[in-house]
Amino acid sequence: MKHIFQFIAALAICAAAITGAKAQAPQFDDVQKLAATRQIIERFYVDTIDGHHVTDEAIRAMLRALDPHSTYTDAEETRAFTEPLQGNFSGIGIQFNMLDDTVRVIQTVAGGPSEKVGVLPGDRIMLVNDTAVSGVKLPQNDAMKVMRGPKGSDALLKVLRRGVADTIEFRVVRDDIPTYSVSSAYMADSVTGFIKVTLFSETTADEVRQAVLKLKKQGMRDLIIDLEDNGGGILGAAVEMAGLFLHKDDLIVYTEGRNAPTTHYRNQSEGIMTDGRLVVAVNQYSASASEIFAGAMQDNDRGVVVGRRTFGKGLVQRPVPFPDGSMIRLTVQRYYTPSGRCIQKPYTAGDEDEYNADMMRRYRGGEFTSADSVHFADSLRCTTLKLGRTVYGGGGIMPDIFVPIDTAYFSTYYRNLVARSIIPRFTNNYIDNNRRTLKAEYPTEDAFIKRFEVTGAMLDSITAMAERDGLPLDSAQFATSLPAIRSIVKGLIGRDLFEQSTYYRAVNHLDPIYRRSLDLLQQRQDYTTILPD
Repeated sequence: MKHIFQFIAALAICAAAITGAKAQAPQFDDVQKLAATRQIIERFYVDTIDGHHVTDEAIRAMLRALDPHSTYTDAEETRAFTEPLQGNFSGIGIQFNMLDDTVRVIQTVAGGPSEKVGVLPGDRIMLVNDTAVSGVKLPQNDAMKVMRGPKGSDALLKVLRRGVADTIEFRVVRDDIPTYSVSSAYMADSVTGFIKVTLFSETTADEVRQAVLKLKKQGMRDLIIDLEDNGGGILGAAVEMAGLFLHKDDLIVYTEGRNAPTTHYRNQSEGIMTDGRLVVAVNQYSASASEIFAGAMQDNDRGVVVGRRTFGKGLVQRPVPFPDGSMIRLTVQRYYTPSGRCIQKPYTAGDEDEYNADMMRRYRGGEFTSADSVHFADSLRCTTLKLGRTVYGGGGIMPDIFVPIDTAYFSTYYRNLVARSIIPRFTNNYIDNNRRTLKAEYPTEDAFIKRFEVTGAMLDSITAMAERDGLPLDSAQFATSLPAIRSIVKGLIGRDLFEQSTYYRAVNHLDPIYRRSLDLLQQRQDYTTILPD
């Protein structure tokens, strides 16, 4: 112990010499204390340590003491976090599922490297550069890492194809693969468009712009923007996307912080859809950039927000990258909607467990089933900018029209089907056996949506597969969940044959928020009359 105290004193003297302070007593400031602790551990700890790991964990612990959204990521975690927000990554260009311990190609990216060399939907990838990705119980994320790599690098694939006895080899040159924010855009009826946005990345505003213009050409007058389960992303993407629906100079959001100037984000140019009615669909998992967009539409009286109160993530993180590829994302400001509402829900600094338990508290408190369970203090009352409607701050965006969770199709049997991946396993096998026939019978997406039906024989095959997997049939529960099962089977088959948008066209009617949004617009009332008082 004497040696340790001598070591600390020596560190203090060295630190004082560097800073020019008097080197008479071992008085540390906080920075010196942290540095000394690291050196003490390295020199005296009983076992060999990984110094980098200790430092990483110390940084994480410091940030956890601040707020729930200040974070540290190592180099690999940083890459995984930033790739979706950049709008592209380098890889082989496939969409795949990991089912029955096998990588099955669902679709190839149009014009991507795999499509160019002849990889087809339904192919099973066994090896990538002599690394087994099937039959080795590899997690899907790990399989994805094997297939991704630097642009221009080779990926030698060994593929099993139905009807071909031996494996087929493909040499794929990895390239930039776009990641899309808009997963669906279609006409819900003759004048109502639907756009599903799954995240906010560098390309989101352009994707939404293109979708709006495409739907306008098809006769769209009104629009549903679906942000359910959208956890957010880049602030700039939300601002640009909001600008598509607002007039020039309309306020979209502003930020305030202790050491950062207040910044107002106004629309820089006239939007491409400033007329026509707009519904923004949200739920409890819509967060961050989703809440900025929804709040901007609500406060500017541009759109009606439908669904359930959003997550309440309104803290601005500033990324601070380090030379080794790691990064701190430090909270520096808070988001405020145009009417002055703070989006961030309350939290206790350093109590991450309490913050993470909030969603369960909301569920148990009845918030997902009744709007009356949500109470706001009068001090949180604000008014919208044009019509003067009452809205409340205090965390998240409260919708204008509340829609409770619909559990009509839920059953324990259905939950177990999902848990065992029975439905996607069945649809993969079904498409493998019938792809050519299906393509011939349903040459277009519209033909598939209008005419394809899930047959009784298909349903029998699903329950038989479940039986073989140890899940006995419960006829009553199966009947309860049958509408959902039929729709999801149709959606998964349609997604494989056409695109992701086909899935939503098949299943959206199961979503009560979608149904309420569409019903609201189909009333064809004057726009201001559908806005609640």
